[in-house]
Amino acid sequence: LVVSTMKIFPLLVGLTCIISSSALSVNRRLYLLKQTGCIATLATTTTAVATRSAHAADVKSRTDGYAIQHTDREWAYILSGPQYNILRQGGTERQKASILHTFTMANVGTYTCAGCATPLFSSEDKFSSGTGWPSFSSALPGVEVEELDPVRATLDGREVRCSSCGGHLGDLFNDGWIYRGSSAAKTGKRYCIDGAALVFKPEGGGEDVFGDDPPPNRVIKYEQSMYRDS
Repeated sequence: LVVSTMKIFPLLVGLTCIISSSALSVNRRLYLLKQTGCIATLATTTTAVATRSAHAADVKSRTDGYAIQHTDREWAYILSGPQYNILRQGGTERQKASILHTFTMANVGTYTCAGCATPLFSSEDKFSSGTGWPSFSSALPGVEVEELDPVRATLDGREVRCSSCGGHLGDLFNDGWIYRGSSAAKTGKRYCIDGAALVFKPEGGGEDVFGDDPPPNRVIKYEQSMYRDS
C-alpha cells in the first residue's frame, strides 16, 4: 500500500509499523506519516480503512439543519471556484496554496467563513504547524466539529465545518502536544484548515484578505474530496 495523502502530523510517533492496503486511496490526512517513517500496524490500518469507509456513507448533510441555506446553484454563484470546491464539495487545497498560510499571530484579526462571514478563528490562536495549511489551536463558537469516538478521532481526525452554513473547513487533529512552545501544546489540538474557506478581517478595520488568493508567485491547484461526500 502506498499512502498518498496530505494533512496529518505523526499521531503515532514511536509506534512500530507497516501500512499495507490498497484501500488507502483515502487521504490527505496521512500526508506527513510516510515522511516521519512512522507506520501503523496492519491490523490498525485495516480497521481504520473499514471504519472510514463505513463512516463515509453516514456523512452529515452540509445543508440540512443549518441556519444559512442556499441551493447548490446559488452557492456556485455566490462563491469563487476554489471556495465552492472547499466549502460545498469538501475539497482540499494544495499545501502552501493560500496567502493565509503565511499569516501569523502578528496579523491581528478574525478569520471568518468565506461562505457566510461567521467568525471562526482568532489570530491569537494561529500557529505555525509546518504542514502547509493555516493552523489554529482553538476555535470560536462558530466552528462545528464532527462527533466521533476517541479512537477514531485520534487516528482519523474529525471534520470541521461552519456551524452556520455547513461549509467544510478542514480537519481537527489531537496532536497539538507535538508543537512545543505553541498554543497548540496547551490545548492538544490542531485545527488544520483550508485557507480558501476563510476570509481574514483585520482588527480595527482595513481590507479583507481572501484565503483563495495565493501567496505571491504561486498558483492554487485543487483536488476533489477523496473521503467526503457533499
